[in-house]
Amino acid sequence: MYSGSVDTFSMPNHAPLPIIAPPTPRQLLTAVVKRVAAEHGLTLARVTTADPFTTLVPILLDRIGAGRMDGFDWFTPQRAIESTDPRTIHPDPVSILSVGMACHVPDPGKPADGVLRGRIARYARGEDYHRVLRARMDAMVDTLAARLGRDIVSRRVTDTARLVDRAVAARAGLGWYGKNACIIVPGHGSWVLLGEIVLDLDLEPDAPLDRSCGQCAICIDRCPTGAIVAPYEIDAPRCLSFQTIEQRGPIPRELRAALGDWIFGCDVCQEVCPYDRAAIRQPDPVFAPRAIDNAYPSLPWLLEMSETAFRETYRGTPVIRAKRPGLARNAAVALGNTRDDAAIAPLAAALAGHDSSLVRLHAAWSLGRFDAGTARAALDRAQRNDPDPDVRAEAIVALSHAGEDR
Repeated sequence: MYSGSVDTFSMPNHAPLPIIAPPTPRQLLTAVVKRVAAEHGLTLARVTTADPFTTLVPILLDRIGAGRMDGFDWFTPQRAIESTDPRTIHPDPVSILSVGMACHVPDPGKPADGVLRGRIARYARGEDYHRVLRARMDAMVDTLAARLGRDIVSRRVTDTARLVDRAVAARAGLGWYGKNACIIVPGHGSWVLLGEIVLDLDLEPDAPLDRSCGQCAICIDRCPTGAIVAPYEIDAPRCLSFQTIEQRGPIPRELRAALGDWIFGCDVCQEVCPYDRAAIRQPDPVFAPRAIDNAYPSLPWLLEMSETAFRETYRGTPVIRAKRPGLARNAAVALGNTRDDAAIAPLAAALAGHDSSLVRLHAAWSLGRFDAGTARAALDRAQRNDPDPDVRAEAIVALSHAGEDR
């Protein structure tokens, strides 16, 4: 047995061990920031600098000029420019912490109870993520200030267009742009809700991810309205999320059939994405629906619900943004899209007596999808008696196309 001593570190067949430099104060501070973020439920956190997003300015201005943002009247060219510069919301920005929460809640599907039901986008079935994210970011900054023993000047934003959150997430390496313009996060797909904390702390920036969708274009091919007009480019007025949430007037006739059963938002471009289909099922519990009506509500009930019932059911969730007439309007269209004769009675009742002319108008369109005598009779009464000229006109058009697949 060999009993001599050998310095293995100098043997020719062994590479020398690398010398690892100790972490810098900047790196240590960054680690503390990310750890505190995780403690407060901000499970995804990456850092980028507070440099302006100058290359984004011409893209945003081009989108506005092309009408891709029509309907978002507040998103003016000036607002677009301001949203690319953190200095417009922070007096002395140094770093930006991009944070996210996973929102992929398990979907049990529609119950087989014979009720005609609509569909709410997954992110909107539980608590309003704007409030949840803001509360967690506020608590995180308070805890961080206490740990560091110093005041922190910060600005916290989420989905307000005061800062381009997807651009922040991409530059911070939280995820990369999918062709549906969503940020795809490794392990979670695009089932992630984003927020940003602009800080006066000098943090170590993370590198952007060198990832892409490759040749896949399934989200473009499967978009119900063709709203993804090119990779990474959305025509917002055609998007069902815009039409079911932001649109305050009538939904364009040519888009109504594409609505299907969506009554708040749309998940199609996410559901078909291979990255999303393989996402880790670890959703934040705050996004779980309180009841079936927060995921798959009864369409007839939505047509007749009172303001009180609407607020009791959807208070504290994103659905409240659509307002009662908007949600009932969407339900009217979805009922027509079922092509189920059981939809005729609630649609006829809404056309005859709903307090919103917007809802009556869409009920008329939906009744025009049926060739039944009861549907025609309801439309005939509306064309003669409804106090709103737009509803009367819609009833006339619906009668002329009764039973057609449109």
